[in-house]
Parts: sequence; structure tokens; C-alpha cells
Amino acid sequence: MAKKDSEPNRLSCIGWSIALVAAVVLEGGVGLVLMISALLIPLGIGRMPARWALDRLRDLADLHRLWAARVMGTPIPRPYRQLPEHGSAARLDAYRTDPATWRDIRWLAVDLTGGQLLAAIPAGGVFLSVLGYGYVLKDWVDRQRQPAFIADLPHMVPAGQHQAVALGLGLAFTVVTYFVAKPALRGYTWLQHQLLSPAETVRLATRITELTRSRDDAVDTQAAEIRRIERDLHDGAQARLVSLGMSLGMAEQVLAADPDAAQQLLAEAKVATGLALSELRELVRGIHPPILADRGLAGAAEALALGSAIPIELSVNLPGRAPAPVESAMYFALTEVLTNMAKHSGATNAWIRITHEAGRLGVMVGDNGRGGADMPEGGGLAGVARRLAGFDGIVGVASPVGGPTIVTMELPCQLAYALS
Repeated sequence: MAKKDSEPNRLSCIGWSIALVAAVVLEGGVGLVLMISALLIPLGIGRMPARWALDRLRDLADLHRLWAARVMGTPIPRPYRQLPEHGSAARLDAYRTDPATWRDIRWLAVDLTGGQLLAAIPAGGVFLSVLGYGYVLKDWVDRQRQPAFIADLPHMVPAGQHQAVALGLGLAFTVVTYFVAKPALRGYTWLQHQLLSPAETVRLATRITELTRSRDDAVDTQAAEIRRIERDLHDGAQARLVSLGMSLGMAEQVLAADPDAAQQLLAEAKVATGLALSELRELVRGIHPPILADRGLAGAAEALALGSAIPIELSVNLPGRAPAPVESAMYFALTEVLTNMAKHSGATNAWIRITHEAGRLGVMVGDNGRGGADMPEGGGLAGVARRLAGFDGIVGVASPVGGPTIVTMELPCQLAYALS
């Protein structure tokens, strides 16, 4: 369950209760479409509404997971299998065979038939309080009219005192609502966790699938990196060294007969040596930049910001150094994001935030560009996701058309030692 210091205050809990009760309308609509489509599928006309309803059901479940994690401090795992992008029949079959779908349906049924009562307690208290205060106000304006719920009150109390009773009831409901708001939402969060969390076997199977996928991605990324290094060596430093060898050989042959020509060839060899060394340094820098080894992720990010053509504001809150493989992965991920930003965003300024909280290293990159960024397969951001997946990292992109764009990268990591 949530830790008390991560919960909202009582007034916020009352506001969230009202919002959760309002969400019942969406849940009821999705449930109704789901039931109708289930009846129509045997007739061959219910696939499209069923797919829509199941998509929306998963969205609603994810919203409740997000609320439980962000508001109440209770993360709920999201153990869905990957769905096919196209084809209603294939998508429906994937939904049908995914145990998480049936868990979501059970959650929707419980939430609609009784689960929401816990969340509705504070909202109901607010409603009753407003009725009490409203009655007093209305009676003050027009003492001849009384709401139905208080109509018999004059028969139980002396005439002229029903306003005081209504005001007392309103105050009582206000006080009760104030003190039960937190326990009610705690109970509702516990119920959400019980209904939406996967069984341990399903969680382990999902985890194995994720690890297998991230391992395959890491192997593919490593193989691609090795091919890049081989290509850079072959086309760059190796070619320079071959040219250097030929120049030295020719200089050796003409040294006695034509010293001037030999001197010119040696000068060319010297230039080729400098170029080969420069290309080797660039290659090594692409494998593991020296500044990353010397100054860590913070220093390397500062160098990237200073070298960017777009003005970048950098904010770093790292009390220590992450392990070298983690720093390297995050550095190259950040480099790829900045490269994409420079090429495609049209931004005039940007910012980078690097933090370490709750055992997770986080890097956020934002810009004021045109927006519309996504993560197509084979694109730069998809490559960033594959790189970080080998460390159980995640990548999120928020980029509405018109901007701004915010890319969030996180991975679990413990800082190795404190910075001096």
C-alpha cells in the first residue's frame, strides 16, 4: 500500500474522490459497449465495437494504475502482452488469450458494482454537506420551501429549529468527510491493486519475456556497434595507415636517387600519420568518450550542451557516479536524442535535467520545437529505447504537434560513490 507521506492531503483526496466518481460514466459506457459487442460477435458484426471497447478498457485500467502510482504512491504493474498493430481479428484474438484482459474485465465489473463505493464516500459526504448548507440558505431566502430529505424534520423538532438542525448536519458531514477521505481512498487504492495486479506466475512470465526481449535487443545493438567500429576502422584509420605505408615505401626507394622527392613523401606520410591518429581518437571517443570516464555523466552532458548549436540549459542533481556501463548507455542515449532534436525539431532553445531519485537515474530533454516526434521502428528514438532496455530502462516521448517535445529516459541504478 501507499506510504502516508506519498499520499495527497485530505482536501486533495476529496477532490480526487469526486473525479473518480465522475469516471464511472466512462467505465459504464465502456462496459455497455463491451456487453453489446459480446452479444453481436456471434452474428459477425461485433468485432469493431469489441476492439474499441477493449482498447478503451485498457486505457481506463492504465489511468487507474497511473493514479494509484502518481497520486497514492502505490505502483501497479502493467503486465500486458504486445498487441498486433493491424487486423481486428488478430487483435481480438490477442486480447482473448491475454490473461490481463480478463483481469481488466473483472476489475471493471467490481468497480461498477461496488468498488466505486469506497471512492464515492468523500464525494457523498460533500454532497450531503452541500444539501445541508443549501437547505439553510434556501430557507433563509424562502422559508416556505423545503427539500424532500428534510421535509419531515419540523415534525421531529420544535418549529423554527430545523435550520439549525440542517446546519448541524451539514457541519457534521463536512467533518466526517474530512477525516474519512484518506482512509476511503486508501481502501480504494488497495482494491485497485488487488484487482489489477497480475498473479505472481504471470508477473514472472512477463518478466522473463521482457528480459528475453531486452537481451536480444542488447545483442543486436552490440553486433551493430561492432560492425560500425569495423567499418570506421576499414574506411578511416586503416586506409590512412595503408597510405602511410606506401608513402614510406616509396620514400625508401627514392631516398638515394632523389632526396627532395623522398622528403616530400615523408612529409605526406607525416600528414597521414596525424590524420590516422585523429580518426583513431574519434573512434575511441565514439566507444567511450574520455570526458565520460574523467568527469562522469554530468561533465559529459555539460560538454554536449556547450557543443550544441541550440542553446541548452543544463540542470544536474547527481550526488554520485553511476556505474560506467550505465553512464555510457545514458550518455549515448542522450547524444542520440540531442542529435534528433538538432536535425528535426526546429527548436531555438532546449533543456536537460539529470536526476537520481528512488534508485532510478533519470534524464529529461525538452525543446520548444515543432513537436510531432514519435518512436517509429528503426528510428533514432527506437534505438535509444533498445539501448536502455538492456538495463531495464524506459523511454517516454511527449510531443504534441506544435510542441514542446519532452523525452524522458529512466533506468534503475545505484550510484557507485559520492562525488568529491
